[in-house]
Amino acid sequence: MSRIKEFNLPDLGEGLTEGEILTWLVKVGDTIELNQPIVEVETAKAAVEIPAKWAGQVQAIFHPEGTTVEVGSPIIAIDTDPGAGPLEAPSTTATPTGDLPTPSAASLAAVEVAPAEGMVEPGLIGGPAPGGRTAVLVGYGPRTTTAKRRPRKALPPTPTPAPAPALTSAAVDHGVVVGDKPAAIPTIPAPQVHDRRDEVSGGGLVLAKPPVRKLAKDLGVDLRALTGSGPLGSITREDVQQAASGATTAAEPVAVTSVATSAASFGADREQRIPVKGVRKLTAENMSRSAFTAPHVTEFLTVDVTRAMKALDRLRGRREWRDVRVSPLLLVAKAVLLAVQRHPMVNSTWAGDEIVVKEYVNLGIAAATERGLIVPNVKDAGRLSLRELADALNELVQTAKSGRTSPAAMSGGTLTITNVGVFGVDTGTPILPPGESAILAFGAVREMPWVHKGKVKARQVTTLGLSFDHRIIDGELGSKFLRDVGDFLTDPEAALLAWT
Repeated sequence: MSRIKEFNLPDLGEGLTEGEILTWLVKVGDTIELNQPIVEVETAKAAVEIPAKWAGQVQAIFHPEGTTVEVGSPIIAIDTDPGAGPLEAPSTTATPTGDLPTPSAASLAAVEVAPAEGMVEPGLIGGPAPGGRTAVLVGYGPRTTTAKRRPRKALPPTPTPAPAPALTSAAVDHGVVVGDKPAAIPTIPAPQVHDRRDEVSGGGLVLAKPPVRKLAKDLGVDLRALTGSGPLGSITREDVQQAASGATTAAEPVAVTSVATSAASFGADREQRIPVKGVRKLTAENMSRSAFTAPHVTEFLTVDVTRAMKALDRLRGRREWRDVRVSPLLLVAKAVLLAVQRHPMVNSTWAGDEIVVKEYVNLGIAAATERGLIVPNVKDAGRLSLRELADALNELVQTAKSGRTSPAAMSGGTLTITNVGVFGVDTGTPILPPGESAILAFGAVREMPWVHKGKVKARQVTTLGLSFDHRIIDGELGSKFLRDVGDFLTDPEAALLAWT
């Protein structure tokens, strides 16, 4: 059996065909352990870390950071028995596109590609899926085309050695020629992919979290030129944004002296181009498909939530809830789940010639992240107690903020809440996630004048916006569902006693 094993990029979610390599967590020559994270890959759904399928020593990395790789293509080669002695000296060939050189077939001897059933436990990324299904879906193997590589911002020039003797025209395509005699083509070193925790000029490392490095890449900021203000000198988002805004300000003209100068100032140097890919690309495709497929209707309801806010305060004061983050979103989620029990048709899917009514609620919570809008969901949320629901929501939000939401957590949603109130917005007309029939927008809670018991008083008020698929939910059903959510938020304690 071969010592050298190639690990192919696995399918990281249903239907995904490619992923972009964000960060290599290892480099050539490193010794790695089984299931150790080796690379961070961004797909159309999330950024995930892929663990090693074997223990051993990294022999080759086939794609640099920033490259988009097809599912099923090899990304790394691992020597599973580095103590057995040296391998045959590698001979490498450089690609005409200027990419990293790749080892020849002879250099890796008899390379073995990752089998369907490897050493990774079933269910882990890169290993066999439960039930015997391989990690790569049928029909999503490697393409015959070369991998796409994102253009990179040029790095500062490095010192060059003294100029060599002039080359004759024979040097082109035939090696290096000195004078009239051809010289041997210099040996190309083995491929090396550096860790994205970039080296600074002083020889140390740039300390920055993966989301910060991703932001710097999108804004074209060189992390090596920054001085970090975070713990242990790490670079923060504010450092990157300040550097980006400083560069933009410096590039702007001080004054406009003529019409011609004014027109020229609106050139490409004052435009920012952001590639549409990953989560943002998938979101755009889903929203466009949903907006022009499902006939949307949106209704609004403004409710007095003063009692709900007081109930939250009492909940926070209880001993068993003191270590739990409690927000108004918890009560909105509970209201939606109870209203679904009274109106199950709201939790359904249009399937062409039939309507599929779900007896479970995978409650989605829209979350804004650095990579775009994602909608992870709490599985079978209707079966959770109020405390379990609070814990699940907190875990969902923290995972989304850290950029570690898995594709599985964003699949299978049946009903969604988008909390636009955290941005100070009163309400909105949200677009349905594909396959769902309703989405609720929860607006900001504000102190407003309100008629209460015949008198105008200052009360805590919010506005709800419910968008629904009019093929499934008519005006009567949508109105009753929204009214029940509003009644719960008006007096949650009474609703809990009456509805459960």
